[in-house]
Amino acid sequence: MTEIFPENWSTALVLVAHPDDPEYGMAAAVARWTSQGKRVVYALATSGEAGIQGMPPAECGPLREGEQIASAAVVGVDEVEFWGFPDSEIFNTPELRAKVAETIERVRPDIVLSLFGGPEWVPGVPNQRDHMQFSDAVVEAFDALETAPRALFCNGPNITHAADVEGFTDTAIRALECHRVYLEVLDPQTPVVEQATFQVDRGTGPIDDFDAARASGFELLRGTA
Repeated sequence: MTEIFPENWSTALVLVAHPDDPEYGMAAAVARWTSQGKRVVYALATSGEAGIQGMPPAECGPLREGEQIASAAVVGVDEVEFWGFPDSEIFNTPELRAKVAETIERVRPDIVLSLFGGPEWVPGVPNQRDHMQFSDAVVEAFDALETAPRALFCNGPNITHAADVEGFTDTAIRALECHRVYLEVLDPQTPVVEQATFQVDRGTGPIDDFDAARASGFELLRGTA
């Protein structure tokens, strides 16, 4: 039985590996939460500097940081930080785990949301290595905290909790559209608005046994909802 994502909290920390990671599945829920006056903080391990084919990292990193900051603002997030770990070279190291722990202790969130760490989203659709390594680091750092936040969720296929995001998907589409240069290079044949609409629609459809036309799904990894 899919449970309702809790809303009796004040601060959430979103931990991801790259720019645009929050926009694939989380942005509509974030827009809902910030509309309620909740504080949401984004922390990204990398600047996505290896993410645009043909663009030098020194140019790509600042551009993608700017796109992420603009995207976050669309859904009401004005606290965005980049840790400077190398894009496409994320590993579950003591340094990364220490940064995760330091950020959680500094932000003091009630809940933490991160990335799916399994090998496949569905059979035949592999996950990215950066995502898997980053997810492992977050879980291990969370487990090692002396005083952990109430809960750790990931945005993945094994849904335990869902947030009703009806009325917030258009905002999520606008947020993903902010990654314009990235998306234009990723798929030059498809207009950015069509790419963004497809991705948000795919990530916020109905969820079995959850009574909402549009929902964002999350898996509870640690703690209690």
